[in-house]
Amino acid sequence: MRNKLLSLIPEFQLIDDPGLQEKTIMIWLDAMKKSQWQVEDLKEMPFTLLIRHTSVNIIEHTRAVTLCSLQIADVLKQEYQGKIKINRDYLLAGALLHDVGKLFEYKRDGREFVKSEEGKLLRHPISGAVFAGTYAIPQEILHVIAAHSKEGDGARRTVEAIIVNHADFVNFEALQVK
Repeated sequence: MRNKLLSLIPEFQLIDDPGLQEKTIMIWLDAMKKSQWQVEDLKEMPFTLLIRHTSVNIIEHTRAVTLCSLQIADVLKQEYQGKIKINRDYLLAGALLHDVGKLFEYKRDGREFVKSEEGKLLRHPISGAVFAGTYAIPQEILHVIAAHSKEGDGARRTVEAIIVNHADFVNFEALQVK
């Protein structure tokens, strides 16, 4: 399962810190195990239930948000040389994990994906941050996961959380345009 996941999401390997890279991969693998999803399921799992019959899966979305986040960070670093500090590994881990809670929020109902009982109680930013928190990853990454969606509105966000939040919504809103 690990090799299949790494082939689908090669961006895990962009995390420089080997310990953080391993924890980020393990969070995905253990979330899959706990919620009983296989890698093949992720290829079919929609990235959102808010866009009916979307053809974009959770893997494609996670990769797009991660790559957009990196591009935003690169532009900010280049244009504001030294005026903004961005922890690249925290940004990457946060972007890669921002929707891991959807593995708990969704279930299959026949061929369709719907909200699970857990998902009706806790949206993915909260369940994802809580689950990832059991792996002793930095609080800054948990913050990115918890604050990437509307749950973070009105709260102070770190630079990394701001970037992932906007990258996520750019991807979501662009896919709503017909």
